Amino acid sequence: MKDADDATLILEFKRSGQLDYLAALYQRYMNLVYGVCLRYFDEEASKDAVMQIFEELISKLKQHEVQNFKSWLHVLTRNYCLMKLRSMKNKEGREISMEGLPIMENDSFGHHENGVSMETHLQGMEKCLETLPEEQKRSVDLFYLKEKSYREVADITGYEMKKVKSYIQNGKRNLKICMEQQDA
Repeated sequence: MKDADDATLILEFKRSGQLDYLAALYQRYMNLVYGVCLRYFDEEASKDAVMQIFEELISKLKQHEVQNFKSWLHVLTRNYCLMKLRSMKNKEGREISMEGLPIMENDSFGHHENGVSMETHLQGMEKCLETLPEEQKRSVDLFYLKEKSYREVADITGYEMKKVKSYIQNGKRNLKICMEQQDA
C-alpha cells in the first residue's frame, strides 16, 4: 500500500471506503499540511487542524475528482485555515492580531472592500511573504505571525538583534510594496 502512487490510493479509497488507503496517502503529506497550518496557528492548534483536515478529507475526497493530490491538499489546507480564522474572528468578535503588517493597516479588515475579502488579502500576503529574502521572511513570520519578541526572534534565528530589527522593518516594507502591486 505504501508503494502505491497517489492516484491508486485515491481510487482504492473511493472504491472500498477503507480509511487505510486514505491514511497511507495522507501520511505522505502530513508534514506539508502541518507546515501550512503553522503559518496561521500556533503548534497546538496546527496539530489539531492536521487531524481535522484528515476528517474533512474523508468526505471531500469522495466528492471531488483529484488529479494532483498534493496541490489539491495544499489548497484544501489553506482554505481550511482561512475559514477557521474567519470563524474564530466571528465567534470571538475580535480582530486577528497581526498588527503592523501592511494588510492589517486597512480599517475594514475582515470586510468586503471593492469585492476583495479577508481571505484574498491573506492569500496575497502569503504569496508576498514567499517573495521575501529568507532572513526577512523568517523574521517577519516569527515576529508578526508567531508573535515573538525581537529577543525571541534573535534567539530562535541566531541573527543579531540589530539585524532582526532591520529584517523585520525591511520585510514589512517589502510586503507592503508587494501587496500594493497586487492590488493595483
